[in-house]
Amino acid sequence: MTKPNILFIMSDDHASHAMSCYGSRINQTPNLDRIAREGMRFDNCFCTNSLCEPSRAGILTGTYNHVNGVTTIGAHLDNRLENVAKILQRDGYQTAIVGKWHLGQGTDHWPTGFDYWNILQGQGPYFDPEMVRNGEKVQYSGYTTDLITDLSLDWLKGRDRERPFFLMYHHKAPHRHWEPDDKHAQLYEDVDIPEPPTFDDDYSNRAHAAREARMRVADDLNELDLKQPVPEGLNAAEEKSWKYQRYIKDYLRCVASIDDNVGRVLDYLEEEGGAVEDTIVIYTSDQGFFLGDHGWYDKRFMYEESLRMPFIIRYPREIEAGSVCEEMMLNVDFAPTWLDCAGIDIPDHMQGRSCRPLLNGETPGDWQQGIYYRYWMHLSHHNVAAHYGVRTHRYKLIYYYGDACGQPNAIDERRDPEWELFDLQEDPCELNSVYGDPAYCEVASDLTRKLHELQEKLGDQRHETDTE
Repeated sequence: MTKPNILFIMSDDHASHAMSCYGSRINQTPNLDRIAREGMRFDNCFCTNSLCEPSRAGILTGTYNHVNGVTTIGAHLDNRLENVAKILQRDGYQTAIVGKWHLGQGTDHWPTGFDYWNILQGQGPYFDPEMVRNGEKVQYSGYTTDLITDLSLDWLKGRDRERPFFLMYHHKAPHRHWEPDDKHAQLYEDVDIPEPPTFDDDYSNRAHAAREARMRVADDLNELDLKQPVPEGLNAAEEKSWKYQRYIKDYLRCVASIDDNVGRVLDYLEEEGGAVEDTIVIYTSDQGFFLGDHGWYDKRFMYEESLRMPFIIRYPREIEAGSVCEEMMLNVDFAPTWLDCAGIDIPDHMQGRSCRPLLNGETPGDWQQGIYYRYWMHLSHHNVAAHYGVRTHRYKLIYYYGDACGQPNAIDERRDPEWELFDLQEDPCELNSVYGDPAYCEVASDLTRKLHELQEKLGDQRHETDTE
């Protein structure tokens, strides 16, 4: 069997509902749509922790954050741990990562398992980044999205074509604070972007955690986000809408640059001829993002817009063009899937599962029907309480245990524990928790049992206050 090349393209904070192949009301992404049109779109791909650093650790190691240790931003990855790049490298793959790393800096945290790495330091700027290339700092000039693509293409053009490659092509965009390039600076200038249906959510009928979060478009965007003073004479509703337009247009402009640059890489593969047939191409983001949904920006919560990841994949040898998968997939499943496609045994320590059968349109009888999520960074940055939960195809149960649990950069202030339960069929926007509703008593009991079973299976401990 010819081992496939693997091109893994990941952006930062790009919500699936800002991609036209997912039916976006607010955006067009023609080049990303090419991947979906020529491959498969996953409609239920989720992260296990909606933060940049923890999600990246889960993708690279195939393990949950309580295992790999990257529970919060600042709980950096120990680069001695096994990861998928090391395994592919040992099996003869050429390996590279270009762009955002965000798993720590220095001897103990720089990328390992990569023949070539050229990465941003921390989050990195939108313009003129100083990057670290195989341990050496290099200053670049230009727009970071373009530069990351240039460097990725340079590596692809200089590779050994007799060996398969694994390239992690990672964009910084569209992470806050949003800075579009000149090419896209006027995009959407003369249009109003539609506001989401839950834009004016008042956070009633839910946990206090939703009301206490500080990531509201109306109140929490700052001068770096807005780039100009709020016009005088606006009432509260008009001011909120004005801020939304400033936010969402810059966000979408940054996405447009990603789309253009992904198109450059897709064109290169097509120009190489056989590279298209031999290459698995994936586009995803490290988590979802609130695009004014619930009146918010940012992520962290287990609510759908934050939990859900885009995941589109093209591999003509195995995937039927234009196919869609509704089965549940997790970020910890990525690494096992790549290894399976490469014909490499999946290590026992990996907690994810290969999704290769799904790529072929087959669903194993024991495929996961519920997923586990945990957000550890209690009250830090946006005042979101620590929580964990379970999501099935119809329901979602969340427990806000309200405790830092000694995690790095979490704030050591207790909050009263709270539960939320959502019927996603009846309430897809998650506006009304039915926890405590007698009609859902049995559902709540079943989901609580499922939650605890997943924790036991995965080796995570429930909180001491979780006595349900």
